[in-house]
Amino acid sequence: MVFLELFLQAAEKHFMVGHGVTKYVFTDQLFAVPRVPLWEGQRVVVVEVHSVLFWQDVSMRHRAMISCFREQRFLCDVEDLVCVDVDAGMKFWDHVGMEILSPLFGTPHPGFYWAAPEDFSYERWPQSQTHIPRDQGNFQYMGAFFGELVVEVPRLTSACYQAMVVSWTKGIEAVWPGESHLNRYLLDHGPTKLLSLEDLWDPRLLGCPPHHSPGHEEPEIH
Repeated sequence: MVFLELFLQAAEKHFMVGHGVTKYVFTDQLFAVPRVPLWEGQRVVVVEVHSVLFWQDVSMRHRAMISCFREQRFLCDVEDLVCVDVDAGMKFWDHVGMEILSPLFGTPHPGFYWAAPEDFSYERWPQSQTHIPRDQGNFQYMGAFFGELVVEVPRLTSACYQAMVVSWTKGIEAVWPGESHLNRYLLDHGPTKLLSLEDLWDPRLLGCPPHHSPGHEEPEIH
């Protein structure tokens, strides 16, 4: 909630300007959601979700929430779904428009863009459903910014959820619960559009080693 007002203000200024947009805010604090002035054709829909104790649980529930609300809201309201985390680093700094949309788009993680695949923070435990061997993979995708057509949502969410259930029964938790499953899915199916490093950049990386990721935190959306 500390970051939500600034995030919504920046989204109103830069995200899909001139197009009809519904911003769904998933939160366990309904009454804390700030009111932000909106342009015509823009609206904010607040969706209540149950609170959890650990960030890992929030991350793992993303796909389940998306799948659930696809049937309840998304299919009636929108054609494309863009998923963005709201936290300390995620901000819209410039125009983000229709050019990013695709049946399934992914965004390279800026902290690993110049790294070799063996240096990616993929799940390396062979028993995990998200395991990716060191000789596979082209990009470390960012779980904080991806999207797809609403009609395509079940493919991704079902695959990720089923893999999570199998891992849970084995007592396995992926190294990055949500992002590891997304990377496994995108490796198997391939995005129809790959956004560029310019679209999701972290200025803290300037001068850092090539595969340094500061706390795996979130960058800026341009």
